[in-house]
Amino acid sequence: MKATVSAGSLVLKNRIARVLAALAPSVPVPLGLALIALVSPAAAAPGDVLHHLSTPGSTPTGLTFDGRDLWVADRLADTLYALDPTTGEARRQIPAPGFIPRGLAWDGSHLWCVDGEENRISRLDPNTGVTVRSFESPTPNPHGLTWDGSDLWLADQSEDVLCKISPVDGTVIERFTAPMKVSTGLAWWNGYLWCGDRKEDRIYLVAPDHGGEVVLSLEAPGDHVRGLTHDGESLWAADYQEDAIFRLVIEDDETRKSTEPHTLDLLLTQEFRNYGPGEVTELDVYIAVPRELPSQKLLTGPEFTPSPDEIVRDRWDQPVAHFRLHDLPLAERRQIRMSVRTELAAVRHFVFPHLVGELEDLPEEVRERYLVDEDKYRLEDPRIRKAVSEAVGDETNPYWMMRNIHRHIRERMHYELAGGWNVAPRVLERGNGSCSEYTFVFIAMCRAAGVPARYVGSVVIRGDEASTDEVFHRWSQVYLPGYGWVHVDPQGGDKELPGQVAESIGVLSNRFLITTEGGGNSEYLGWNYNHDERWRSRGPVKVHVEAVGEWSPVEGTEENEEG
Repeated sequence: MKATVSAGSLVLKNRIARVLAALAPSVPVPLGLALIALVSPAAAAPGDVLHHLSTPGSTPTGLTFDGRDLWVADRLADTLYALDPTTGEARRQIPAPGFIPRGLAWDGSHLWCVDGEENRISRLDPNTGVTVRSFESPTPNPHGLTWDGSDLWLADQSEDVLCKISPVDGTVIERFTAPMKVSTGLAWWNGYLWCGDRKEDRIYLVAPDHGGEVVLSLEAPGDHVRGLTHDGESLWAADYQEDAIFRLVIEDDETRKSTEPHTLDLLLTQEFRNYGPGEVTELDVYIAVPRELPSQKLLTGPEFTPSPDEIVRDRWDQPVAHFRLHDLPLAERRQIRMSVRTELAAVRHFVFPHLVGELEDLPEEVRERYLVDEDKYRLEDPRIRKAVSEAVGDETNPYWMMRNIHRHIRERMHYELAGGWNVAPRVLERGNGSCSEYTFVFIAMCRAAGVPARYVGSVVIRGDEASTDEVFHRWSQVYLPGYGWVHVDPQGGDKELPGQVAESIGVLSNRFLITTEGGGNSEYLGWNYNHDERWRSRGPVKVHVEAVGEWSPVEGTEENEEG
């Protein structure tokens, strides 16, 4: 039996209350209404809740739309209800074909229902409730069900698969790995599958025509998503814990969303020491200056100690603080520090492949700057050309060209921090590399295929907010027509499950302060990011250089108090 009030319920109601307060802070809105307008459509982003309906039963599972009504299955009532999608009123009801009704689907004239006790899939007359066809599920633990216009799709929790099955006898036509481990509801939309996951409390957009790759994911509106359906405009989700059905935004003008802000102080220290016996006569230190970005706000700073001699910009328009030092005493430690207080947020891009423009739509400036060759890329190397041909094939959609390259790399490389930054063809050939080397390979293949790409570098929160970063991190961005620059981390995408892989594409957590954006071979930073240094010496010298980022949470800020 479910608890009357759960932690998830409180989280959801608090989330609703914050949205309502932002929209109309002076107008109290009762949460007990059957239908609640939660978000102004003008302010909506994918996954935002537009309305929610109370369910007639306390254990909603499967969900489907017949063109007029929402059909919802109830686990304990063993009943299928047809609801008015505007008011939530139960217009009619029929008995479920089994004792554990799960997934529901509508094929244009009949309902389909998965029964979890007998593991059977049944076709029902929606007017009489009579079962007109029934067959055994081809998988041992079926849950979600949907109709794609000619065939059924089934989600199974024991085998962690999504299956396309024949509506005649359940024969499996196609199958691939589910996004994550606990798949629940399914909905067909515009050639894609929406798939809910109970454990992750997320809803994944899956591309069946591309081997089940996950395109993006949305936060589920409650703590136990079970049924999904699409009404031609919006996605609907039935939540087992909240006893509610939520109407969600899918496509909107908002293509990016920032969440989970937190405020921290960063002290980046660059240290130089010469152990001799020769002399270092001149030292130039370059430190990349972070900027305001969708994922970060600079609340104070950056401030430097000592002050830089100048702030310059490289050919990628990256601001760089330049320090000149002369006649450094033997073995004396010289430090340059950059301090900044920043609000970091997680950013999620909502990129729908069918809305991505063509390569011909690329801005000329982007084409000229981010399709050119550089020393680390070697675009004309036969190893790069061969890899691009194998990965991209005849694909012409820039999004899927990028995804095919991403898959090609993760299937042939593994992470190894061995020191040194080799050129892309060599890294691809040996099959391992650091985050920087993964990035060089990915950028080289994208550019060789005609997709503009660049890199970003950052200082990383390692574990706790009070932490130290001595390794840093670099990843890629690709330019997609219609969307602009989108984060892609080829090394971070080296994961097992499709849902995990998707978190490396269009997603940035709130653990990174980006300092550097560029195409490589900067006149000040070279192929480095965050910092670089160059010196002139007389006689043999043994030089020690290191950079360390120290993170500290800012006490008293609202988000840190809530955390």
